[in-house]
Amino acid sequence: MVAVRRWTEGMSSDNVKGLVLALSSSLFIGASFIVKKKGLKKAGSSGIRAGVGGYSYLSEPLWWIGMITMVVGEIANFAAYAFAPAILVTPLGALSIIISAFLAHIILQERLHTFGILGCALCVVGSTTIVLHAPPERQIESVTEVWNLATEPGFLFYTALVLTVVFILIFRFVPQYGQTHIMVYIAVCSLVGSISVMSVKALGIALKLTFSGMNQLVYPQTWAFTLVVVTCVLTQINYLNKALDTFNTAVVSPIYYVMFTSLTILASVIMFKDWDRQTPTQIITEMCGFVTILSGTFLLHKTKDMVDGPSLTSMSIRALKHDEEDGFDEGIPLKRQDSSRIP
Repeated sequence: MVAVRRWTEGMSSDNVKGLVLALSSSLFIGASFIVKKKGLKKAGSSGIRAGVGGYSYLSEPLWWIGMITMVVGEIANFAAYAFAPAILVTPLGALSIIISAFLAHIILQERLHTFGILGCALCVVGSTTIVLHAPPERQIESVTEVWNLATEPGFLFYTALVLTVVFILIFRFVPQYGQTHIMVYIAVCSLVGSISVMSVKALGIALKLTFSGMNQLVYPQTWAFTLVVVTCVLTQINYLNKALDTFNTAVVSPIYYVMFTSLTILASVIMFKDWDRQTPTQIITEMCGFVTILSGTFLLHKTKDMVDGPSLTSMSIRALKHDEEDGFDEGIPLKRQDSSRIP
């Protein structure tokens, strides 16, 4: 108890608020992956699947429930960025992976191996390490100050590079490799996500200042950040739906988390210069915590199709039979791939 009290006293009040909001966000977002997956599977059984360009899920109530759950989680996440630095908030998304993997194990029958449980534990340890050594939130007095940070040469170069890669992926690689290479869809989501988080943080700061009595809605920069947020979020939703409908949830969640978190931390370091307010020891400790989280997500990924006990073969056969009876498979059959190329 003494250690916990010293830890909370060592954190700023804003960081504590951001931590609580980030934990709540992980709970909602982790559950939303599963509910949306159920909705996508149900919609795909009676219409055109999202993975091949269909939008039948829009008429599926279960998908909308998952979407609302994710929106609630994103709102909590949005608020967390207004109080705490991205280097604290973003890695806590690992907890949504744990929740998603656990619920997938129970609801979707995507079995969680013993080493997958160890991966979950590593994610918790890594997240705790980062929380304990997170930098204090930068004090910002106006949205124009955030705009000045966003228009510095370093972040402008990063933004231009991200947009170039995203357009190449969308127009060159998605049509040819989107259905067979998981990294294509996830790369688009992650790259766009790193920009959206910076805009979300800027908008969150503007709203926080507005509610405290300093109206930021009169500045055009606030609305510019709003436009970026809307554009980026819609793009993320579209390609994340494609990834979830085409590939296994237990694969999509950790890979998306790793790429999204890595790029977001990089963007935050460039734009907000988080590491300028920390000692080398703190930075190294945070990186160790992040590597621990990556190790946990790697274990979750590698053990996604493993089960404990000697009944692996019989369980795999039953799972395959179940998928065939449902008419829905996590992957895309080779025959379907070939036929899709026929004019």
